[in-house]
Amino acid sequence: MILLTIIVFIFILGLLIFVHELGHFVMAKRAGMKVDEFGFGFPPRMFGIRRGETIYSINWIPLGGFVKIVGEDDTTSGDPRAFANKGFWARFSVLIAGVGMNVVLAWFLLFLGLSIIGTPVEVREGQDLGGARIIGSAQLSIIGVQPNSPAETAGFRPGDVILGIDGNRYTNIDEMIAYTKSRAGQSVVYELKRGQEILSRGVIPRENPPPDSGPVGFIPAMVGKVVYPPISALPLSFVSLWAKVTGILAAFGLLFKGLFSEGRLIEGLSGPVGIAVLTRDFTRLGLPYLNQFIAALSINLAIINAVPFPALDGGRILFLIIEKIRGLKSIKWERIANAVGFMLLITLMVAITYRDIGRFSEQFKRLFERIL
Repeated sequence: MILLTIIVFIFILGLLIFVHELGHFVMAKRAGMKVDEFGFGFPPRMFGIRRGETIYSINWIPLGGFVKIVGEDDTTSGDPRAFANKGFWARFSVLIAGVGMNVVLAWFLLFLGLSIIGTPVEVREGQDLGGARIIGSAQLSIIGVQPNSPAETAGFRPGDVILGIDGNRYTNIDEMIAYTKSRAGQSVVYELKRGQEILSRGVIPRENPPPDSGPVGFIPAMVGKVVYPPISALPLSFVSLWAKVTGILAAFGLLFKGLFSEGRLIEGLSGPVGIAVLTRDFTRLGLPYLNQFIAALSINLAIINAVPFPALDGGRILFLIIEKIRGLKSIKWERIANAVGFMLLITLMVAITYRDIGRFSEQFKRLFERIL
């Protein structure tokens, strides 16, 4: 499982960043810019093939890709095909193309899930699924775990299937909730299924849980994997994409509010370490869940890069707009802003990674014990 998680993690990051850079590359070519190199992965170079004026390279660090456009950071280039010598709309299209490609990838994955792979959805009794068919049967599952709850402490995860509690089997959510309430303050044992793994988790239901929270602190639902005919899946994929975009935007709003008004990182925010742990969890749950996870990550990457912050695509677009308004290029100040922005992003990433290591310390401890 460890090796599979590493392979899937590298594949996901490589796919997301490669698709992003592919957008820049295609639009640069369409805009008539000179591209010196389009690389898969990061240097050192493994090998490269020249086709025309461009080197197409495979590099040793398989975590994305890059596009080397002539004159991207140099206004003194005399080459009319240099990035800096192209018009506003040509440069804008190149900068925004990476964000656009990540959105397209997310939409494609959602469509694939709805039409072929299967998409996990909450299924209610008597619900009209609009022509969809359920793969297998609906199962009593966990669709959310509340922070600082007994469920989170015990290691419950969204996507876990509840096989039983204290040996009792449940297909009715109200009956399950009634049982856990009757056992408030006493230890109960949940039997969970995570992918192909059967887990046993002991937990003590709370006698006085917070408002809008249950005794254990998770959200149950009957979940089935559904597949729609392609003609129905197409509009639904756009609806799903919009729902995910607005949900992630709301989460980013909470992030910035927490950072700037309260000076703290919100719960649930993860960096590379947290994403690696989530990759393991979604890989265990199976392809339909992993597909949804990759789509959400692709939307996250698109939104992050669209933020008008130095060192990101959105920041470069902001400087491009300022240049258009002023009628004057300011590469020097853009370079300084990008350098400062890059350092701030690295600092934020270090802080998130440090917190992730603390959050998942027990899991890393068990991992090292298994390796050693």
